[in-house]
Amino acid sequence: MTSLFERLGGEPAVDAAVDKFYGRVLQDDRIKHFFDDTDMARQRQHQKAFLTYALGGGNYTGRSMRSAHKALVEERGLKAEHFDAVAEDLLITLKEMGVSDDLLSEVAAVVGNVQHKKDVLNQ
Repeated sequence: MTSLFERLGGEPAVDAAVDKFYGRVLQDDRIKHFFDDTDMARQRQHQKAFLTYALGGGNYTGRSMRSAHKALVEERGLKAEHFDAVAEDLLITLKEMGVSDDLLSEVAAVVGNVQHKKDVLNQ
């Protein structure tokens, strides 16, 4: 079976989606403050690598989700509603890029995975 990563269009599609996604995130009053001191070029690279892995397109060698988000949870108040806003922004971005509803549902299942959310929120 072809991976979700491949069905979405592979690396070019993920690269384009992440770039558009962060354009949306940096305008989103619910979450943009979490990125005030972030090297966005580096952040985009991390997100591309993670999404490639999460969507079935390769291996991920970056920090764990718990480790990567721990300071945001403890020092900046990252909560479930922020996680949900990020997921929403990603799905809106993909929809705007013409991703089908069937594939959006699959992405939503990956992004909204309960364990991913718990890991990000250090629960």
